[in-house]
Formats: sequence, structure tokens, C-alpha cells
Amino acid sequence: MNAPALTALPVVVVGAGPAGLAAAAHLVDQGLEPLVLETGAAAGAAVREWSHVKLFSTWGEVVDPTAEKLLAPTGWTRPDPATYPSGGDWAAQYLEPLAGVLGARVRFGATVTGVSRAGRDRIVDADRESQPFVVHVEYADGREERVFARAVIDASGTWTTPSPAGASGLPALGEKAAADRVTYRVPDLKDPAARARHAGRRTAVIGSGASAFTALACLADLAKAEDGTGTKAVWVLRRGISGSTFGGGSADELPARGALGLAAKAAVDDGHADAVTGFRTDTIERDDSGRLVLVAEDGRRLEPVDEVIVLTGFRPDLSFLSEVRLDLDERLQAPVELAPLIDPNQHSCGTVYPHGHRELSHPEQGVYLVGMKSYGRAPTFLAMTGYEQVRSVAAAIAGDLESADRVELTLPETGVCGGAGLFDAPEADQDAQDAGGCCAPAPALVRIGTVPAGEPDGQSQAGGCCGS
Repeated sequence: MNAPALTALPVVVVGAGPAGLAAAAHLVDQGLEPLVLETGAAAGAAVREWSHVKLFSTWGEVVDPTAEKLLAPTGWTRPDPATYPSGGDWAAQYLEPLAGVLGARVRFGATVTGVSRAGRDRIVDADRESQPFVVHVEYADGREERVFARAVIDASGTWTTPSPAGASGLPALGEKAAADRVTYRVPDLKDPAARARHAGRRTAVIGSGASAFTALACLADLAKAEDGTGTKAVWVLRRGISGSTFGGGSADELPARGALGLAAKAAVDDGHADAVTGFRTDTIERDDSGRLVLVAEDGRRLEPVDEVIVLTGFRPDLSFLSEVRLDLDERLQAPVELAPLIDPNQHSCGTVYPHGHRELSHPEQGVYLVGMKSYGRAPTFLAMTGYEQVRSVAAAIAGDLESADRVELTLPETGVCGGAGLFDAPEADQDAQDAGGCCAPAPALVRIGTVPAGEPDGQSQAGGCCGS
């Protein structure tokens, strides 16, 4: 196996989503040659799977400036920066044209199955850093190829590896057997099949983030429609309900994200969703009619439901990186230098300290995890975070450390404090406040069933999840 000189090789980018294509644009801007390998058949394949969901970031926040510069000669113009795209808009109006400009630098139907150093498994030290990376690729038609690279940027995201319903991080007993009634995505209730699956039926929604808010709001809208009579959501939370449960509301600097939480609150207040708190799912059983019964670790059993939507976050697929030396936080599975900045057990606000190539580096020099993948199991990733990451990483690979170290990133406040609120006791949220939480007042119990006078109606013009 004769590998060419490092400087003659491309930088392999895994994934043609927002972060991956932005990485390619920045590499081109640095005079480097990218090779983007995408499993899907088109740019933004994962984004297209939630095409019906609106982002809570505006067009002005989800277009990378360097990518826009690359697009400009084609006559491309950014949509109104103050408006909110859906996932489908983002893919069709931005990601697809960007992939088109990059041309043959992007290969579709190309799945990366392994990354290593040429002639060196992860054990071998000798002459390791002088060897190029070798990337194994399997194409949709069954072909296999070995690609050499000077560096590897993994922007493959976490979309294909959702977390399970089980509260221990493992699938609940019976979860796999109930696969015909369990989904891990926000349903598109404009699709007739999905609408029929939920209309007039009882659906459990497990999760407490933006995706769960979106599902609750969508099911509430269905319940109010003529064909949705009898639709009911059961919102299953692992912790209690407090003032921070529904997000930052009007204190959120991303207004649509705040409105999304208020829409979920309205679904509960208006009686379209029942909240079940402190429920840590252990088992999913079937009753005699085929409906599902959720059983908690403490033995509590919920009334049967027709469908279960599991929205408990995502986790990274690290299998194809097993032969390179990564330094990952043992809890978050994020780069060890980045993890303290994003750890939801510790972080009380949505702001992330500016970070770039140094926080994303590993013992294996030249390998970077960026975008959603870089956050491991941590939530609340924003596209603008990924764009700044890849700008810094591309500059570092090009040897421009001055530019790479000049990281500037200011993220909007969430308006909420998380802290120890990851667990199920509301008192933990209070402890986080007492320890110096910074964003919101101490949590107050939400009144279920009534909307206080002057409360916003919670109707969101936009809202979503998945790396917006």
C-alpha cells in the first residue's frame, strides 16, 4: 500500500450536512482540496428527514458567510435573513446549491466504514504522524474504496443514532419489540399516513427538549382540527415541572425557541397533553389489544397508548473511528477539552465559551469531530456554533494558527438555567439556582390547566430541533 505525500492529499469531510459543507467551503477558501463523503443521496440527507420542522434560528443565522461567498458567483442570494426556514427549505435552498458549487468534491451514496493511519492501527506509535489517513468507503452500489487523506473532519452528526426510551440509557425492556408503534422523530402531521396514525389516538411523548416541544405543539394542533377529535398526548418527563421546564420564553434571545416552549406549555394548559413527571421508563409492554403500556422504574404504569414518540436526544456513532486515537469525555462522548463548556450537568446557560480547533483536537493529530458530532450527547447545538468550529479547524489544517485561534462566537442566551435539572427532582433545579445559576429566577411550579392572565398564547411561528 503506497500512500502519496500528505500535502498532495485532500481533506476528507464525513457528511454533507450544514457543518460538513461549510467545512468544505472553508477548506476551499484556505486553498485546500476537500472530499466530502455523504451516505445519503443528496445534500442535507438528515435535514431532509425533518423537512417539515421549522428551525428556531433565522436564515441570517444558518448560512455560513464563507459558503455564501462561494455561492455568490452563481447568482445565489440568501433568503430574507429575518425569516425562519423549515428543514426542507434549508436543504433545498442552501445546502443543495452549496453542494452543487462544490461539484465533484462531494460524493453521495458514500458511507465511511473506517478511518485509520495508513499501515498503522491504533496501537502502533512508530512514524505514526507522518502517515496519511486511510478512509474506507462503501458505495451504494456495493463498491469499496480506500481514500487517503491529509486530515479527516467528521461532520456526520448524530441523527442516525437517537437515544432510547429507557431511562438508563439502554432501550426499555420491550422497546425493540414495540418498534411498530415507536418512533424517534417528530411526526409530519401534514402527511396523511402520519396524521392517521395519531388522529383521535393517544400518543406518549418522551423527552423534555425542543423536539418534544415541537411534537406536543403539533399534536395539540391536530387535536383542535376537525379530523383530530379525541387526539391526546401524554408527556412523559423524567423530572418534575418547574418554571424552567418550558424553556426561556420571552427571555430567550432566539424568540422562536422561546415561543416553542410556550406552545408546549399551552398544549398542557389547554388539556391537549397530560404531563407525567418523575417517570423513568423501564419497560414497554403490550396489552391484549396491542396498545402499549409504559412502566416506570418505580413500578408506576401509565394508561395504554396507541403510539410512543421517543425524543430523548441523540448520541454519536464512533464505530468507524475505532482505529484512531480520540480523547473523549467519558460522559458526553465529546472532545475532552470541549466537554466542560457544554456539559448540561454543569452549564447553567445556553451560551458556550468560544471554541475552535484546540478544543476539538485529539491525540490523533488531524482528526476533528465538528458540528452535532462534536457535542456527543450534549443538547442545544446551534448551526452558528458549527460554522465557527469549521472555520477554525480549516485554518488550523492550512497552518494558519493565528486565524485558527481567533475564535469569536456569541450565542443567544436560552433564558433558562439547566444545572442539575437533568435528573428528575425539581429540587435539583433549585440547588442549581442556589449555587449561582445565572439566567432565570428560581423555578416556580407551573399551574397546569389554567393560563395566567397576560400569558402569551404560545403560538409559535417557527420552532424546531436538530441542529438549528
